[in-house]
Amino acid sequence: HMNICLSCACEQVANRCSSERSLTFDSQTFHRLYDQTELELRTLNCPEKSCTEGGIIHVERNRKLLVHDRLSLLLDPGAPFLELSPLELEHRERPFVPSCLCLGKVGGLWCGVVANDATVKGGTAFPITVAKQLRAQEVAKACGVPMVYVVDSGGAYLPLTFYNEAIMSAAGLAQVAIVVGSCTAGGAYIPTMADEAVMVSGIGSLFLAGPPLVRAATGENVSAEQLGGAHLHASISGCVDHFAENEAEGFAMVRAAIQTLAPMSISRKVPGSSPKADNTEPPLYSAEELPGLAPKSYRHSLDPRLIIARLVDGSRLFEFKSRYGPTLLTGFAHIDSWPLGILANYGELTYAAALKGSHFVRLCEQAEIPILFLTHTAPPPIHPLDITTAEALKAQGTMMATVACSRVPKITIVTGNAYGAQSYAMCSRAFSPHFLFLWPNASICMVDPDQMTCVGQKELRERLHVESSAFYSTARLWDDGVLQPQNTRPVLSQCLQIFAQKRSSPHPHFHGPILRF
Repeated sequence: HMNICLSCACEQVANRCSSERSLTFDSQTFHRLYDQTELELRTLNCPEKSCTEGGIIHVERNRKLLVHDRLSLLLDPGAPFLELSPLELEHRERPFVPSCLCLGKVGGLWCGVVANDATVKGGTAFPITVAKQLRAQEVAKACGVPMVYVVDSGGAYLPLTFYNEAIMSAAGLAQVAIVVGSCTAGGAYIPTMADEAVMVSGIGSLFLAGPPLVRAATGENVSAEQLGGAHLHASISGCVDHFAENEAEGFAMVRAAIQTLAPMSISRKVPGSSPKADNTEPPLYSAEELPGLAPKSYRHSLDPRLIIARLVDGSRLFEFKSRYGPTLLTGFAHIDSWPLGILANYGELTYAAALKGSHFVRLCEQAEIPILFLTHTAPPPIHPLDITTAEALKAQGTMMATVACSRVPKITIVTGNAYGAQSYAMCSRAFSPHFLFLWPNASICMVDPDQMTCVGQKELRERLHVESSAFYSTARLWDDGVLQPQNTRPVLSQCLQIFAQKRSSPHPHFHGPILRF
């Protein structure tokens, strides 16, 4: 009864206040304020920077897109985006700051975007530009969203930007960069400190000092492409992870990277992101062909893409560092709509391949994505130790430590040979994968039995052949079973479903930024 009386009293007070409050306004005051506001808002109707002469040169001579055209390739079509600080001014003779800051959706995920505008002073960062970039990182960190850097800049002094990049990466917020122009001096650290970096061939360049300074210091004439082009950094230095022929392909790679690097705890909240049984896409190639692709010897390895194409949804693999360390294939894919990272080696784990593997495992750790190891390793070399082998051993040790300390679920399938210490880096039995399966042709041993060719070693060689077979191993519970190759996909799907149930419980996030070693 008391609650009813109190409700009636509140309603009476509200009605009395509404009747006493004047809801009318003076028409003269209204029109005067309206005209003043309209006059102030005319600033928003100023001509766009893309209409200037610099914008025309940027498109026609340099074969580059304007910054807003780049954003249209990056962000979801038709999705709203919020641009921050679009009219900041520093001096009258410098009416625009050469960068664009916005929050937009990439594959349904909100991301912070900082895009350099090279039509204004070549994209060189002024003090207010640095302040704007720091504000972008501050907003992204506070909101818990990934960051995308569209780099086309003459460089600047940006130590706090690099610091924030590392801190946000350690917090699990993906940092992705695309180099679509000059990336010089301090600006060169933005893509090299990102979790993943894309570089566009022909227009992208990355170095601390450009060709003019090289010519002044050494007298050598070198082009920007030779000094720090996309081919150099994607194939030799490893500073970037993806090589793009044009900007459209490059921004498609950025969108794919955001989708794979966004932690599962975030992506599961996106509507429609959870796998559905009726929404799975079978491989384009038949799994019945897998027995004919099982490698019999490390001396005659087939491209593991042939195997992966018969395992993953739509036979699609988003490769990571495809041109660097080519003896180890790394990439992201889906099986029955469940995401996973794949490492498949087909040759010696070289220095570059092992570093690439370490980097990729850390990416999977950050994104909370299970890892599949398709193992086919060679025995250790029998030639004397040289500097190249020593460097490879050091890098393999780094990869072993990274795999051992990784806390995401791991599945190992020995598709061929598991010889030597390199099998440890591919998460062999000693490294306790969550599941370990063998194909019938698998052979597991520290050395290749066929290398035992000395006199008196025939008996030992025959014994090694027997005890290194897949059936000898599985009979002693050293693994979780011998798989028929054509049944690999359904088994992997069941493992991923089991992992997903575990991930629904609190998962301690990996602390530490993504390192390029």
